[in-house]
Amino acid sequence: MGFVVTSLIFAVVGVIASFGAGICCNRGPSTNLLHLTLIITATVCCWTMWAIVYLAQLNPLIVPVLSEGE
Repeated sequence: MGFVVTSLIFAVVGVIASFGAGICCNRGPSTNLLHLTLIITATVCCWTMWAIVYLAQLNPLIVPVLSEGE
């Protein structure tokens, strides 16, 4: 899968989790805002970690050195 497709998957999962938390944990406006903030922060952090790993593999900093026999 490409970068854009997986980024969209992260966005969809974040939106579904936000709606799910709003439905399951409806305790008041401030608590709902806290839950929404935590879910958005977790989604962005997970996506950022995935994006860094994915992009680092596209152009590695350390180039493998082939031996003479290969």
